[in-house]
Amino acid sequence: MRGGGVADGTGRLRTADLDDVPAVVALVERAYRGEASRGGWTTEADLLEGQRTDAASVAELVGAPGSAVLLLEEDGALLACCHVRVLPAAGGPRRAYVGMVAVDPARQGGGTGRAVLDAAVERARGLGARVLEMTVITQRTELVAWYERRGWRRTGEQRPFPYGDERFGRPRRDDLAFDVLERSLAGPSAGP
Repeated sequence: MRGGGVADGTGRLRTADLDDVPAVVALVERAYRGEASRGGWTTEADLLEGQRTDAASVAELVGAPGSAVLLLEEDGALLACCHVRVLPAAGGPRRAYVGMVAVDPARQGGGTGRAVLDAAVERARGLGARVLEMTVITQRTELVAWYERRGWRRTGEQRPFPYGDERFGRPRRDDLAFDVLERSLAGPSAGP
């Protein structure tokens, strides 16, 4: 996938390969964990510490069939990424999962996240998906609201947080869970 851009018309969209794994891991960590993440609004630093992902996990996403990690770059710098994968058939319309949406903290709030999420929606449509799914930490109400403004809705389903598995970080609270969100791809792209 080539072309595209962010809200101001700059940037290049492409699909990650294994050479991109270290840069993707660094971006995801910077966007969600530690002090650097506090420069944007999507930080999870008050909820979790430690890593958000690792090279082995990202490499698995990059190499898996029916899976793509989309990168949005500008002048050789990685601004944002997003993972899209087709879910196994379970009856009903074809579904895809969207995750690992990460935007450099210095670029948050300017349309970069919207651009990479729109690219994920288009990739999922191209894969034949009619419904998108994602999970967001329940306590991230401002992030859930951002997704809702883009056409996602809460399903009412919650999934447990993987306590005890430090590949996902070390929780700073004992009440973390994931809300499941969905978005239909039957109509046009969502608004602002």
